[in-house]
Amino acid sequence: MASPGIAVFHRHAARYDAWFESDRGRALFESEVRCLRRLSNRLPRPWLEVGVGTGRFAQALGIDVGVDPALRALRLAARRGVQAVAALGEALPFPDHAFGTVFVIVTICFADDPEGLLREARRVTSGGGVVLGIVPAESPWGRFYAAKGRRGHLFYSQARFFSVEGLDGLAQRGGLRLEGATSTLFQGPERQGLRGETPHNGVAPGAGFVALRYCDAAAYNAVGR
Repeated sequence: MASPGIAVFHRHAARYDAWFESDRGRALFESEVRCLRRLSNRLPRPWLEVGVGTGRFAQALGIDVGVDPALRALRLAARRGVQAVAALGEALPFPDHAFGTVFVIVTICFADDPEGLLREARRVTSGGGVVLGIVPAESPWGRFYAAKGRRGHLFYSQARFFSVEGLDGLAQRGGLRLEGATSTLFQGPERQGLRGETPHNGVAPGAGFVALRYCDAAAYNAVGR
């Protein structure tokens, strides 16, 4: 039986996808894609996205393969040209080192076993590492979404937001080492008429979206970096 989070994204995939066409959705998505693109420029291929959902990020970034357990969402991803595979992020159906780079974008907060998901992401990457995209729990956007979740929001009620520090601890336990970061969304959720932003390098205080690039810690240590 699917977990409640998976079931929600399966049953309501079209509703989730439609949000990206709203004025607010377009502005937030534009900023997040810019942030991820700056961090992932020239990373080795092929690229895999774990938790690809309806394929919006995969299409915008040119990600080759996407996995997701929510089948209706996955069908929309396939229509966007993503090679779609039905799977859980905690049990990827790929051999070791099958991908140059693995992306996990606004997915870790919905995972039943986030540390296990990160271990799997590390296992299937061959050198480009793992790129995470998160809404930090401590940011204005993180607090805003968490409050909506407590009020029973269809999607955010299934989310468990992480601080940057907390996620970094999970990544380290999963055998990953932080290599770089970019940040965006300095406009608060109360602002009307949101616009796309140019990302900042590093983890910036108050950012509503942060992209983090990790490498395999064991490989990093082996080459004496």
